[in-house]
Amino acid sequence: MLQTLLISTPFFALVLLGFVAVRRQMLEGAAIGGLNAYVLNFALPCMLWRFGANTPIQTILDPALLVVYGLSALILVALTLVLSRRWRLSSGDSAMGALVAVFPNSGFLGLPLLISLLGQAAAGTVMLTLWVDMVLTSSLCMGLSQSAWVGLSAKVGKASKQASKQDGPLGASSLWGLLKNVLTNPLPWAIVLGAWCSSEGWTLPQVLQSTVGLLASSASPVALFALGGVLACVNWAHRSDAEVKEHPASTQGVVTLALLKLIVHPFLVWMMALMAQKAQSVLGRGFVISPQSLEALVLVAALPSASNVVLLAYRQGASQERIARIVMLTTAVSFLSFSVIKTLYQACH
Repeated sequence: MLQTLLISTPFFALVLLGFVAVRRQMLEGAAIGGLNAYVLNFALPCMLWRFGANTPIQTILDPALLVVYGLSALILVALTLVLSRRWRLSSGDSAMGALVAVFPNSGFLGLPLLISLLGQAAAGTVMLTLWVDMVLTSSLCMGLSQSAWVGLSAKVGKASKQASKQDGPLGASSLWGLLKNVLTNPLPWAIVLGAWCSSEGWTLPQVLQSTVGLLASSASPVALFALGGVLACVNWAHRSDAEVKEHPASTQGVVTLALLKLIVHPFLVWMMALMAQKAQSVLGRGFVISPQSLEALVLVAALPSASNVVLLAYRQGASQERIARIVMLTTAVSFLSFSVIKTLYQACH
């Protein structure tokens, strides 16, 4: 456990530096927005492409890992929605709560951290989970939020009823919006293009290779610093009285969802993988998962919640403060919980 803490401390230290820099007004919120735009549109796609191009395509498209991780995400989404009904939350808050409990920060934090812990071989597994989270889980929760937009407020409800009459239950415009978000997101495309280049054995010219390498090398430190800045910006946000009345349950289930993310999610992935391996040994059919891939998959699930869910909550009309509290809590607690889970996993294997 001490070794894991020593390796992971610099990554969390960069997050803390970004948080302190914004809190002490050494950087403004607009600067953090620019850093995020740089990471998401330039640096991180280059890093994902480089890893994809140097990783066997069988690892990135491993059907066993896709099924195990995807089913685990769907089960956790369903569990979170059931809890949200008990808390009497709106549909938007329920859907975004499910997303923040399932979507790990594998892009900004997980990819560099797991490669440092497990080596280059972990890159393929992390990219596979990124693809599932961005394409499947995010689209599902966004759709659940938009399909039940009626009832968040009287004003929005009337607009939603009119849109429903024009576009159907979910709305053609909403479906197109979900598809557009997936198609215009550069991260899944970077993974796909990298895997394609890997399968074809193609490489970039040396000049482009060096340019991509520079951008990719800057992704991890800038992303982690920007992550801390994002958390600080959200933590500063103050809502009006009208917003507080609109979302009275902004603190409902914060600790529970944080526990689901940090403890239940990795445990669920672990159990699903063991069940798949058990089916393989008993029936002669099933999925074969290597120990290295399984460890990477469990550790991805043990990561804190992704910070971009805060922005998605704002766009969906859900409680941004509630989601931000969950992201803050999981990021702070994961400094220790991540190392504990890795130690327990190694002790069981």
